[in-house]
Amino acid sequence: MMTAAVLHGKEHVEIERVPIPELAPGDLLVRVRAALTCGTDVKVFRRGYHVKMLVPPALFGHEVAGDVVAGGSMLGKRVVAANSAPCGTCRYCLKNKPNLCDDLLFNNGAYAEYIRVPARIALKNTHEIPAGVDYRDAALTEPLACALKGLDDTAPEPRDTVTVIGLGPIGMMFVILAKLRGARVIAVGRREEQIAHAKLLGADEGVTGDAVAGVLALTEGQGSDIVIEAVGKPETWDASVRMLRRGGTVNFFGGPPSGTVVALDTNLLHYSELTCKASFHHTPDHIRRAFEIICAGHVTAAQFVTREAPLSALPAILSELASQNGALKTAILP
Repeated sequence: MMTAAVLHGKEHVEIERVPIPELAPGDLLVRVRAALTCGTDVKVFRRGYHVKMLVPPALFGHEVAGDVVAGGSMLGKRVVAANSAPCGTCRYCLKNKPNLCDDLLFNNGAYAEYIRVPARIALKNTHEIPAGVDYRDAALTEPLACALKGLDDTAPEPRDTVTVIGLGPIGMMFVILAKLRGARVIAVGRREEQIAHAKLLGADEGVTGDAVAGVLALTEGQGSDIVIEAVGKPETWDASVRMLRRGGTVNFFGGPPSGTVVALDTNLLHYSELTCKASFHHTPDHIRRAFEIICAGHVTAAQFVTREAPLSALPAILSELASQNGALKTAILP
C-alpha cells in the first residue's frame, strides 16, 4: 500500500492509502521524490475532472521526478517522466504533430508515494536525471516543454519585441525562453511583485493596469511583434490582438473555459495582416529540449518553487492556489 491524493470531485481531494500500482511489461514504478503543483491541476481540482485525462475518483498530478524502483532497464536511475506519449503511427504523428495524436496516452498520479509510468511513456518520454540536477528542477520539464512549443509556434527572431500577458509559472517560463532567443521582453501582470520577478528572470519592461496602452507606449505606438496570451480569459485574448504591430503574431496559449466565445476585430486582423495561433501540450522533442535547458541551468526550481510541503498538505495548498493568491509552484515531497 502507499499514500496518495485521490480526486473525488469538485474541490474534493482526500489523502488515502491505496494499492501500489501494478506493472505491465515495459512499465516503470517510480518512487516520487518531487511533484510540483500546476495550473492544470488547480483547474482539475476546481472542476473535479479533466475531460481528456481523468474521471474521479482518480489519482492525479503530472509534474514529477523520482527514482525507478521496479521495471525496465532504468532500475535504480533518477528519472523525469512526461505525462504523455504519442502513438507514432496516426495521421497527426505522421504529419509531425504528435501533440495532437489520435491516441495520445496520458498519465497522472504524481501526488503519491509511487507512480506507474506506462511502457510507451517510459520508452518515448522518460529521461535520466544527471548528477547535479535536483529532482525539483527536473520536474519542471513538462510545463517548460509546453512553453517551448508555444514559443516555437510563434517563431520569434532576435530583437523582436515579445509581450507576455500573465505571469504565472508558464508566463514566467515564456519570459525566460524569449530572452534566451534574444528578444526584447515586455511582461504584463496584475501586481508589481510579479513584474519585479519577471525582470529578475529577464524581462526588459513591465506593465500593470491598462495593458494595451502600456505596451503601445513602450513600443512608440507600433505594438509588439509577438504577444503570448498566458491567462485564458476572453478580455485578454481581445487585448492581446490590440497590442500587436502590423504583421504581428499572437499565440492564444491560455485556454478559456469550455464554451467560451471570443469576438475579435476583423478589420484589425485583415488590414494589419495579423497571425493568430494557439498551442496545445508538448511533443517528445520539446520534452527533450526542455530537459536540456534545465540541465544547462537556464531554468531552475529556485525561480519557480516558492515552498515545499508534505503530501498531507496538498488539499489545503490546492485550495489556496484556487483562490489565485499569486503563488507560483509548491514542491510536494511524498
